[in-house]
Amino acid sequence: MKKILAVMGTAVTSLAYSQGIFMLNNYSPYDYYGNLMAMNFSGCVPAVMNNSPATMKVPANSHMGNGLAWRIDNYRDQFSTSLYPVTNWIVTLGPPSSTIRPWNHPSLMPGPAGVISNNTRWVTSKFQMHYPGTGNPVIGFNTNIGDATPNSCIVSVDYFSTPNGSAEWFTITGTETITYFQIYP
Repeated sequence: MKKILAVMGTAVTSLAYSQGIFMLNNYSPYDYYGNLMAMNFSGCVPAVMNNSPATMKVPANSHMGNGLAWRIDNYRDQFSTSLYPVTNWIVTLGPPSSTIRPWNHPSLMPGPAGVISNNTRWVTSKFQMHYPGTGNPVIGFNTNIGDATPNSCIVSVDYFSTPNGSAEWFTITGTETITYFQIYP
C-alpha cells in the first residue's frame, strides 16, 4: 500500500510540474531576441534553457493569427514542429553543474521516461526587443518576464510596459497546460 501511495504521489507531483505547451505571440513591430527557461519551483532544479541557439530570434508580427508564433509542444517535438527550433538545451540538475543535452535526449522526452520534461514548467524569458532586421535594440524594451509567483528560483514580472510596447506572461491550466508570452505594440 505504501508503494502505491508513493507512486501516486510522484505521478501527481509530475503532473503539477509537467512542462506543457509554450506559445510566444509577438504582435509588436519589433523582433524578439531572448531566451526561455523552464524549471521545477519546489527545488529550482532541474532547470532547462535554450542553448543552441543561445539567443532565440522571433521576427516582428509573428503570432498565432498568421501562423508564425513560436510554439513549443515539448523539448523533443519542438525540433521538428516549431518554426524556431532549439537544437540543444542547457540542463542544470544542481549547482554548479550544467550539461548540454540535444533535443532528443531521453530525459527530455515527453511521457513517463522524460524525468526532466515531467518535472519542469515554463517560467521565464529574458528578452530584448530589436528594430526589425537590424539587430539594434529598442532602448528600454527589455526585462525578465515570466511566472510572477514568489519563489527563490527566479525574479521576474508577469506584465511589463514601456512607451514602445508591453508584454505579459500567463499560464492556462485545464486538460492541457499552455503558457503564453504575449508582446504588444
